[in-house]
Amino acid sequence: MIGLKPPCYIGLDEARRVLAEMGIELNERQMKRAADKDAHGRRKLPFFVDPIEGKLKIEKGTLVRIYRELQIEAENNTNNFRE
Repeated sequence: MIGLKPPCYIGLDEARRVLAEMGIELNERQMKRAADKDAHGRRKLPFFVDPIEGKLKIEKGTLVRIYRELQIEAENNTNNFRE
């Protein structure tokens, strides 16, 4: 498969850095809360437990894509961009 990048799995600290580079500043507690399961067993972001390290991980491209898609959705739902 030409041009397909392999997945890049990152932990909580690196995920915080990626978001900070995008202008989304979260403290450790906020990041942990987004990664932890809620009362219904769901996470705010698609972190998973690495079976080898036992630590929470997320795919870097997925994290960026989630925020990008939310931004696009917000832009599409505003009257400022419609004629």
